[in-house]
Order: sequence, then C-alpha cells, then structure tokens
Amino acid sequence: MILADKIVTLRKRAGWSQEELAAQLGVSRQSVSKWEGAQSVPDMQKVVQMSRLFGVTTDYLLKEELGEPEPAPAESDAPLRCVTMEQAADYLAQRQAAAPKLALATLLCVLSPVALLLLAALSDRPGAAISENTAAGIGLCVLLVLVAAAVAVFITCAAQVKAYAFLESEPFETAYGVTGMVRGRRAAFAPRHTRGKVVGTVLCILSAVPLFIAVCLDGSDLLYVGAVCLLLVLAGVGSAVFVYGGVCWAAMDRLLEEGDYVRPRKRQNGVVGAVSGIYWLVATAAYLLWTFGPWWDAQPQDTWILWAVAGVLYGAVMALVRGIRK
Repeated sequence: MILADKIVTLRKRAGWSQEELAAQLGVSRQSVSKWEGAQSVPDMQKVVQMSRLFGVTTDYLLKEELGEPEPAPAESDAPLRCVTMEQAADYLAQRQAAAPKLALATLLCVLSPVALLLLAALSDRPGAAISENTAAGIGLCVLLVLVAAAVAVFITCAAQVKAYAFLESEPFETAYGVTGMVRGRRAAFAPRHTRGKVVGTVLCILSAVPLFIAVCLDGSDLLYVGAVCLLLVLAGVGSAVFVYGGVCWAAMDRLLEEGDYVRPRKRQNGVVGAVSGIYWLVATAAYLLWTFGPWWDAQPQDTWILWAVAGVLYGAVMALVRGIRK
C-alpha cells in the first residue's frame, strides 16, 4: 500500500474529513487532497505529525512493504468491509445509470398536479364541455398514475444498489487504487456538476416569473392556472437537473466518505432517514385529510399547495434534526 492510500485509510478510520486533517496539520485541504491522490508527497515534518496523529510509526507510512496492523476504529473491534475496485466501478455505473431515471421520476412528481389544475380551470369556464366532477376525477387519475410511476422508479433504483447500502451507514476500507479512481472521475465530472447546479438554480428562480406576469396582467383564472402550471414545469425541470447531478456526486462522496458521508455524520443518517420517512407520511396524511376528510370542504386543485409548503419546510426540518444530533 502506497503512502497516499495509507493516508486515506487512516484519515477515514479516525473519522476525519480532509478539512479536519488539514486543520490539524496546518495545511490546506488541497494539500491533503493531492497527498491522497498521489499527486504530491508530504514533507518529513508532516509525515512525523501524521504518525503521531494516527498512532503509527513513520516507517509504516513511508515503507510500502511494511504491513504493520493499523489501529482499529474506536467504535468497533470488528474488521471493516473492504470495497474492491470492481465493486466501486459497479456501484458508480449503477448510480450513473439510475441518475436519469431518478431525475425523470422527480419531474413526474412535480408535474403530477398539472392535469388536475388545467382540467379544473377549464371546467369552470362558461359552456365547458367537461363537468367539475369529471375534471377532478380525470385529473386525480393522472396525478396518481404519475406518482405511482415515479415511486416504482424510486423503489427499483433503490433495490438495485441494496448490496451497497452499507456505504451510507458503515465505515469501510477501500482497496488499492479505488480512492484515486474515484477522485479522478469526480474531477472529470465536477464541471458538469457545476453547470447542472447553475441551470437548476436559474430554472427554480425563474419558475416564479410566469406567476408574477399573470398577477401584473390581472387575467382570468385560466391564466393564473396556466402560470402555476408553467411554474411547476420550470421548477420540475430544475429539480430534475439537481437530482441527476446530485445522484452521481453523492455516489462518489459515499465511496470517498466525504461530504454528507464522513464517518461521524454516518451515525446521524439512521435518525435523519427515520425522521424523513415520518415527515412525508404525516404530509401525505394531512393532504388526504384536508382533501377528502369529512371536516373539510377543500378541492384537490386547491390542496396541491400543501406539497409545495411541505417541500420548503422539509429542508428546515432536516437542518434542525442534524443540528440537534451534533
């Protein structure tokens, strides 16, 4: 094992990010990144510092032939799983293949109420060829079909990588060359990921423009509904772009144990996942109760706004949960 891989392994076992290791060594994160990518070599003073930080000898760090056992992680005496080059390549390939499917499923969820809104608006016009009940029935059917299709995609994509679920919740080791391979792919993907974030952000910001135009024109109800539908289209496309890039980027973060997947944060993921599941179940129950409950007189074309509010609040709730867990 070369020095670069030893630094990666020891840093992960200590549960540190590159930024945290860099801070303790008094260097920049870029320096640590170059060491781990075998693009440069730390000087002897830094090697000595790392040997003290990690509790190993300098010989172990510098001599490739030495196989001195590394310190076991404090939280467990069990050996860590080792991700091979073949497993890492397979995982990345599966997530890359799933990214456009998940992006499309996200778009379907956002667009699901469009038919309901348009049909409801058309049924309210004088001389409409469709009744309100018929419009609501067709619109709800379209909504449920689109949501069901999206959920099927989410479940299928999750099942395909079930064997790699431990990457999100457990510490692990990587075989020789894996870290360098993943970093190379991430560096190549980074410009594309940045462009995607720019496009997604711009679309989400511009999605409110049609609604503002409708307000300025003071048009008919159909104009307002059309503006809302265009808002959903722009926001949906922007969200899909975010999801596509996010799926690929998160897969590489998991293999590198960086970002949201550093070891200390992995211990939070179980709680965060449980809270997330409960949150959306409560949101769904609230929607059904508000729309179809015996104590409410709401219409599906009106109650869809609950999902927009729930989506906005979701980020705040997750941030609060992570803050409490720290």
